[in-house]
Amino acid sequence: MKKFSFCVSMFIMILATLLWAGDGYGQLSTGTAAPVFSLKDAEGQIYDLSKAKDQQIIILYFFAADSRPSQEGLLSLNDLAKQQPGSGLKVWAITLSPPEKVHQFAAQAGISFPLLLDKGQASDLYNARTILPAVCIIGPGLKILDYFQGGGKATEAMLTRLAERELQRKQTQMARAISDAVVKKNPRNAKARAVKGYAALKDRNLREAERVFKEMSGSGTSGEILGKEGLSAVHSQKGETEKAMRLAKEVENKAPKRGYVNVIKGKILYAQGKKKEAAAEFQAGAQKGESEVYQEAVGYNQLGRVYADSGQYQKARELYDRAVKIDPYYIEGTTNKGVTFEREGRWDKALETYQKALSMEKKDTFATVLARNAQAMLDVQKDAERNKRIDQLVRDLAERYRSQKDRQPKDEDTWTSPPMVLSFIDIQEKGIMSERDGFSEVFTSELSSVLNGSGRVRVVERVLLDRLLAELNLGSSDLTDPETKLKLGRVLAARLIGTGSLLHMPQGTLLNLRFIDSETTEIPDVISMQMSGSEGLEKEIFQLNRDILKTVILKYPLRGYLVKVNGDEAMLNMGSRQGVVMGTKFEALEEQETIKYKGKTLSSTAKSVGELVTIKVEPDLAYLRITKRDRTLKADDKVQEKMEGAGR
Repeated sequence: MKKFSFCVSMFIMILATLLWAGDGYGQLSTGTAAPVFSLKDAEGQIYDLSKAKDQQIIILYFFAADSRPSQEGLLSLNDLAKQQPGSGLKVWAITLSPPEKVHQFAAQAGISFPLLLDKGQASDLYNARTILPAVCIIGPGLKILDYFQGGGKATEAMLTRLAERELQRKQTQMARAISDAVVKKNPRNAKARAVKGYAALKDRNLREAERVFKEMSGSGTSGEILGKEGLSAVHSQKGETEKAMRLAKEVENKAPKRGYVNVIKGKILYAQGKKKEAAAEFQAGAQKGESEVYQEAVGYNQLGRVYADSGQYQKARELYDRAVKIDPYYIEGTTNKGVTFEREGRWDKALETYQKALSMEKKDTFATVLARNAQAMLDVQKDAERNKRIDQLVRDLAERYRSQKDRQPKDEDTWTSPPMVLSFIDIQEKGIMSERDGFSEVFTSELSSVLNGSGRVRVVERVLLDRLLAELNLGSSDLTDPETKLKLGRVLAARLIGTGSLLHMPQGTLLNLRFIDSETTEIPDVISMQMSGSEGLEKEIFQLNRDILKTVILKYPLRGYLVKVNGDEAMLNMGSRQGVVMGTKFEALEEQETIKYKGKTLSSTAKSVGELVTIKVEPDLAYLRITKRDRTLKADDKVQEKMEGAGR
């Protein structure tokens, strides 16, 4: 009897959610443009849907001010919005009720959403007269994502789907809050419980995710499959591949149409170097009919990455498009599509694609960096004179590389520092196939930008390095040779070469960055860092920038001569070209007498006789203020950069 009642309830819920497709309202189907309208609230403020194209999500909630059942979902959304004020949840509450009843409802309920007064214009467009509430979830580009009619089970289904949409938007706190609200009213709602588990997984809270999915998998209800599927994902992210594979196969046997376990298996197999088997699993995951709405796009995306890696860019783009069509918030597929255009040299199409990604999420680091790079490449292509200079420079550098000559002759002045030039060469990506292509490019580009911004280090332009590699016909396999890297660094006049790997693991990405001195072949620094991926990239780049600059100052301090001294001020024979910036601190040095002992000449460490700070910088000169002196400073005194907190 209980089973029969459950089936009837499910039938009613599904019927309620599908009613909107009939009665002449087929134009409201998923993926179509939402009908636009313009309404006023009680204060006369205009809300025009056509002007809300930049919104990531809008919920149109049609209700009656004197019908408590039609207000149930609206009150739930109101409570959720108050709990999560920064979530970006937009709700327009629309009613045909008279203004006085709307005022009364607003005063009693404390609604924080705009209450829009309709005379039939919007309600007719959305088939929202007969059955209330009627709820339409609108996504990017004002496309309809979901439509629900009726209260009770339909409201529960609406809130569950909204939790899933918030998970797609990576709004994990809101997804979890909605899930909790649904489960509180109906603890048997497996889909809502699964959202909570996957939200924890996205936040890398593996303990909570495992707890949620374990409870589901042991329930013996319809949530068992979802629970075991989630547990497989948890074990995969923990690196427990055997457990993950065992559970994935168990789900496959019990629910052969579930596709997400194939994606999990594909990721594990790819990390094991079994690329053919991985591609087959991604293919199976994409083709199967059953997956949660926030899982469907991943299989198509991963399969697209397989095709892109083999140079089949058009096929890859078709799969990325499919992923984004399924999940309009899946920015990974959009930026991956842009990377395929990059690899074909179609920078205009790449930029267009990255700009589309930024319209989906303005703060996305990947899309921002990739768009900046594409624009820079286009600017170079359009600048004929600059192109000509780069081409000539590349030919000169290629000739020096082939003849193994340094780019510049040695200077007679061995004390004064040349510019500190750094080149990133061959940062390899290893491990599992991440959802986002181009991680290495984004990482090196963003780090280069921050380092260049410091003024202390100059990073070789990507366009110059790329063209030089093309001129020399050097591929990724050639760059694995340490001697090749050193030769490239020398002809580029790069004192430091940054190389290493980004090891993608289920738990995150492990960076291993190694710096090589192109003159001495010594390794002045090795940096290892656990990275969280694209979400925390800006913070991690900032920390890397600090670590690299600290190494540069300690191992390669700026050195120069005082050109002129006048009272408390002095002029230095270096400027911004060499890396001097405002506030750079120096100490004046005095060489000590050598000591002869048993036929050997022993040199003592130079003595500090004064301290100076930079107060003005020009390209080839800097002006310093003397802050401390043990003797009168004079022209030709040697100075060396001093790092705060670092003894000599």
